[in-house]
Amino acid sequence: MSQNIEKHEFQSEARQVLELMINSVYSNPDIFLRELISNASDALDKLRIERLSNAELPDPAKEGEIRVITDRSAKTLTVSDNGIGMDRDELVSYLGTIARSGTKEFVKAMQEAASSNNGSLIGQFGVGFYSSFIAADKVTVETKKAGSDKSWIWESEGRGTYTISEADRDANGTSVTLHIKERDKDDGSSKDYLSEWTLRSIIKQYSDFVTYPIYIEDRSKKKEEKEEPANSMKALWTRPESEVSEDEYKEFYRHLTHDWEDPIERISYKAEGSSEFRALLYIPSRPPFDLFFQNGKHGVQLYIRRVFILNDCRDLIPEYLRFIKGVVDSEDLPLNISREILQQDRQTAMIKNNITRKVLDVLKKMKTDRPDDYSKFWQIFGMVLKEGIISDTKNREQIMKLCLLDSSKGDKTTLEEYVSRMAEGQKNIYYITGGPVKNLKASPKIEGFKKKNIEVLLLGDAIDEIWVNHAGKFGDYEFVSVSQEDIDLPEGNGFDSTDDSKELEKTGFVSKLKESLADMVEDVKISTRLVDSPACFVQKGDPISPQMRSFFRSMGQEVPEEKKVLEVNPAHPLIKKIAKETEKGEADAAEWANVLMGLASICEGEPVEDGRKFTRLLTKLLEK
Repeated sequence: MSQNIEKHEFQSEARQVLELMINSVYSNPDIFLRELISNASDALDKLRIERLSNAELPDPAKEGEIRVITDRSAKTLTVSDNGIGMDRDELVSYLGTIARSGTKEFVKAMQEAASSNNGSLIGQFGVGFYSSFIAADKVTVETKKAGSDKSWIWESEGRGTYTISEADRDANGTSVTLHIKERDKDDGSSKDYLSEWTLRSIIKQYSDFVTYPIYIEDRSKKKEEKEEPANSMKALWTRPESEVSEDEYKEFYRHLTHDWEDPIERISYKAEGSSEFRALLYIPSRPPFDLFFQNGKHGVQLYIRRVFILNDCRDLIPEYLRFIKGVVDSEDLPLNISREILQQDRQTAMIKNNITRKVLDVLKKMKTDRPDDYSKFWQIFGMVLKEGIISDTKNREQIMKLCLLDSSKGDKTTLEEYVSRMAEGQKNIYYITGGPVKNLKASPKIEGFKKKNIEVLLLGDAIDEIWVNHAGKFGDYEFVSVSQEDIDLPEGNGFDSTDDSKELEKTGFVSKLKESLADMVEDVKISTRLVDSPACFVQKGDPISPQMRSFFRSMGQEVPEEKKVLEVNPAHPLIKKIAKETEKGEADAAEWANVLMGLASICEGEPVEDGRKFTRLLTKLLEK
């Protein structure tokens, strides 16, 4: 072997670049092992491709392997492969990235990449390779290009210079040896990177599905005759579905989620073309405890070429599908320089759109083919899915078709079924919000609709009031709240004035109520919608339920003053009685006005504003 050693100097910014790499770019020091194993896997892939045009080269499909070798006495950790290797020019080019580009412009690019604004540097061997200095104070690279006669050594302490010299390596491939830094024993987070247990756990987390076997070898121990790889290499999503049993899919789900209940649905997806990726997704059969936590563990696991990147990747799945668990494995997604943050670009958006469309199609099929399973799904995740009506305008119509909504007719219904049952000439979809379904079902506001056999949707979830206003319509039919002051009903089905209305008008009772309640309600009207109840509240302008007002206020949002209108039922015996008595001067209209306000609140399922006053007045009036 020649002792001719080439010495190269890093330019002035090298120290700054390395400091950026070690202290700023990577948030988790374990990443260095992932990067080195990924580089080794890439080298084996490159050899496999080269062999397609040169059959004399070694076959990595049969012989390819990655070794992680520890030597505690020498305090070294080596990651070795028998892949494509590098010649001298490639060694300088790849590992000399910092030296060759050690300018202020390169430092600037690094800083931009670290803040997720520039991912063009990822994929350069040198970038991931230099993460080695997270754990090492000196790095040695020994390499030989497949088909070449010469081998080379690259060595650096990362402080100003690096050297290149000829080596005497026999086999093709690359060995990266890290001279491990002394551990800070006072630092509880400091890990022993020469520990087999530590290495196995890191490999299991980040490199379990790398397609080549990864062996851990301890130089202080005798090499075992039969070695077992530290990685499973069983990336189920890469195998044809016909070759994977349901038990294997379920076992993977349990491994992924730690949920011992079988999922409701499994979704396999493969996309080819401009954006290649695979996805293996699951719909759980019970809600995660953090489903409604803003900082919950939402999203899927992201792999790139079977190498683990992110645990809870929110960028590839919309928030309203956050109950989905699983993995997405892409061939070439853009990351920031540390490969820890996914960048937002057209490719990312395309994957997200494809996954969203696939999940919605699967839900549609489940609703049609397995209604019992879908009913279970809706009960668990329906409220979350409805968030998509607000946020995903592109798929809004499809999401609305997936909704199972409570109805005044009894059973749950879809919007399509509602439309198919509409009365002749009906142009609107009628709904009521603001409380539990049992309260809505008994609301006086829908009494007239029931009498006219007009179906009303009972929207009891807090989010219903938001999405129905965002959507505005379903197909050609507008959503109309029955809480509105004036409602247009189908021709021939309108609420007509009655003789009772005319009689009540003559008594002047309504005018007296208006006078008494001038500071409390916007108006008092004779109702045409009430059948069994004496009074109810309706809303002037855009209807916002009391429950929704409370919600907005709890979020610190300003809510416009509520404009209540009190409607009284002219046909109700109580209204007839007190109208006659007040006309004759036998009853106090102001007292009865307060009682009717209380009764209307109770009908809404709302507390009476002044319960003690209401009780006192009611007792007094009943005693007469």
